[in-house]
Amino acid sequence: MQIAHLDLDTFFVSVERLMDSRLMGRPILIGGTSDRGVVASCSYEARQFGVHSAMPMRLAKELCPHATVIRGNTGNYTKYSKIVTDIIREEVPVFEKSSIDEFYVDLTGMDKFFGCMKLASELRQKIIRESGLPISFGLSQNKTVSKVATGEAKPNNEILVEKGKEKPFLAPLSVKKIPMVGNKTYQTLRNLGVQKIKTVQDMPMEMMERVFGKSGIVIWKKANGIDKNPVVPYSERKSISTERTFDKDTIDVVKLRGILSAMVENLAFQLRRGEKLSACVTVKVRYSDFNTHTLQCKIPYTAADHLLIPKVLELFDRLYNKRLLVRLIGVRFSHLVGGAYQINLFEDSEELINLYQAMDRMRERYGDRAVIRAAGIGAKTLGRFNPFNGEPPPLLANRHQ
Repeated sequence: MQIAHLDLDTFFVSVERLMDSRLMGRPILIGGTSDRGVVASCSYEARQFGVHSAMPMRLAKELCPHATVIRGNTGNYTKYSKIVTDIIREEVPVFEKSSIDEFYVDLTGMDKFFGCMKLASELRQKIIRESGLPISFGLSQNKTVSKVATGEAKPNNEILVEKGKEKPFLAPLSVKKIPMVGNKTYQTLRNLGVQKIKTVQDMPMEMMERVFGKSGIVIWKKANGIDKNPVVPYSERKSISTERTFDKDTIDVVKLRGILSAMVENLAFQLRRGEKLSACVTVKVRYSDFNTHTLQCKIPYTAADHLLIPKVLELFDRLYNKRLLVRLIGVRFSHLVGGAYQINLFEDSEELINLYQAMDRMRERYGDRAVIRAAGIGAKTLGRFNPFNGEPPPLLANRHQ
């Protein structure tokens, strides 16, 4: 097999720099701006001060006080992710989109006609040329080695690991470079005196199994460059969600309902621009004691604010315990299918449909929050947003006209 792993370098930061060239060369932090916020992405300039993804924003700002902090724009990130996805789709027979900025490409057999490294390199150059974004890739016999190679190639470079050289390539690297080795597993390995991948390679697989169970076998195989997982053809996500963690726990019901309305309005717009409909709504509430409760219900397929907002507020009213402070609220739409909103001939007026179309045009031109309902005007920021990989943003359409 010949599998390339492509990863857009500091993707969110790179998109922000495309939008504003004044950010070039500056330390950038992207994520929640409150003390409870976390760093979603940071520039290489910020990493020099010890900042990394998933770090509390408060600590990141202490380590790099002169950094520019940006909340980020999920609409822009989704847009550029789709641009890169479309380029890859046009150039290769099979690819897997493992995240908004990562791709696996199966080039098996292409070496007979074109040369896998040459094809991957030309694909990378085309992405850089047409999207303006830096991207790195690793090419090897399997997904694990290619992913590790991409990490070594960064920033904005490429690495080929030839067949038979997987183990020597991996051997000198830290065990933390092995995919699926998180902080807890890494600390356990360090406590065993294991720092380099070569040590894992020299250990009996049975020893790793005794310490980590079945996961130990997987880690041992990855350390030895063994990975038979195929590239899974790209398919779109089946849910879309957003959450909001408050700076201070609250029992302000008016505020909570307003933020939920704003969340639904934003998610419904994302559905429409991705030509998606949802048939299941879920509301999530986390209280100050960290107990988390969810409630969901099935609904007819829709992407209309005026149908989704009342349903979400109904679920919240059933879920909310008025005696406890609320730390977090969230909304998720699932059971997604392709399709534009179908006009209800008995309930929807021409004025309502025209209103949706006008609002969506304004949001498309001026940003997701350019037009909002009065109920959600207090929700100045929406929390972490998990977009699906949809199609280009279309306007709400009546397919029967």
